[in-house]
Amino acid sequence: SRFETCWPALMKDSHGVIIIFNPELPSHLKEIEMWYSCFVQQQPLLDSQCLLVAHHKPGSAGDTENMSLAYPLNKLKLIHSNLEEDPEDVRMEFIKYFRSIITIMNESREREEMSIIS
Repeated sequence: SRFETCWPALMKDSHGVIIIFNPELPSHLKEIEMWYSCFVQQQPLLDSQCLLVAHHKPGSAGDTENMSLAYPLNKLKLIHSNLEEDPEDVRMEFIKYFRSIITIMNESREREEMSIIS
């Protein structure tokens, strides 16, 4: 991708990664493996710091709701977003995700402070 040179700057000091994809495009399913590898595994971030969002366009076929992703993507939190039908659901999932990221950040800061003290 032509933006690959920007990736290190994007990744620097990041605490979380949200990968949004179209579950109806087989090419996207391959691409999210690459995004996960570059942005999560190589950082390294915990799997809990990554959120996958399968975004369903208005009027799209709903049979991708129960799609199964292969390892290692199947370890990640996956939400389905359909902003026509359940925007509130998506909003709640984002809030939960951000709360978990803040918890992880606080815990790592406390660990750093303890290591400086001891």
